[in-house]
Amino acid sequence: MAIETSTPGVDDLGEVLDALRTWQQDAAPLQLHPGDVGWFWRFGAGATADALRTWRRDGRDLAVGLLDGPDLLRLGIAPDLLHDEELARRIADDATRPERGVLGEGAASVEAPVGALVDGYLAEAGWGLDEPWALLRRDLAEPVEVPDVRVRVVGPEEAASWAEVLRSSFGGTTAAPERWHALATGLPYADARCLVVHDDRAAVGRTAGDPGTAPASGPAVAVVGVWSAGPGRPGLIEPMGVHADHRGRGLGRAVTLAGLAALRGLGASSALVATAADNVGGVATYVSAGFVHLPERRDRRRDAD
Repeated sequence: MAIETSTPGVDDLGEVLDALRTWQQDAAPLQLHPGDVGWFWRFGAGATADALRTWRRDGRDLAVGLLDGPDLLRLGIAPDLLHDEELARRIADDATRPERGVLGEGAASVEAPVGALVDGYLAEAGWGLDEPWALLRRDLAEPVEVPDVRVRVVGPEEAASWAEVLRSSFGGTTAAPERWHALATGLPYADARCLVVHDDRAAVGRTAGDPGTAPASGPAVAVVGVWSAGPGRPGLIEPMGVHADHRGRGLGRAVTLAGLAALRGLGASSALVATAADNVGGVATYVSAGFVHLPERRDRRRDAD
């Protein structure tokens, strides 16, 4: 049967997420993760469905794409089909031809798993190499160091603090309390945690993966979101940030360790993270928390005519 490209409806999101979960394997390259969809869910379920594309054949999901903005397609591909010629050609053709309803005209980028055959077909179609991304992984077989900070699980009462730290960290206009409330309603959030660190280093002795619930005493200074794909599968960190007024104190490492402990508590086999290769400080923070480098990824980019 021929491969079909489509946009799922809201009622189809569970099936799409199930496919993405099964594709997360420690032996497979880092690719689109259920947590990426969960993080996008801050714009609502309808917007999330509209941003997804699926490639199916004979009732089977072969690949999933997330339009993380109108000019960036992020791909997840079934691990046994990373080198499938028919699928690779179809995805590349869909991405290149605006009338297919995947990417529009003008400048655009495609993020594919390292080593996927679709990268070569995009190159043949004239797509050049974009800026490099650092991909990192940490194994979670062993317990994670307990950071000496006060960590709380973000709930409705912490949504404003979460948003404030994100705005300071990234300057993002989408960092608002209502965005957290939206993502917390998403299907992927059942296997996720958002954590916030408060400026109170006196709180010690907590068990890793069991953030305290005592009232916060001090401003929120760092946040992290962690997303499980299910027991025995790699989890994802997205996002991690430190308030601009509190950098240089090791809080990035501390909140990352808290996130790793939470992921391990959710049964994740490892933790994955992707960041721009020129984010030297961010890469150093992850390495200090025990991450190791995976092969670098270069997206494919088509420049505007």
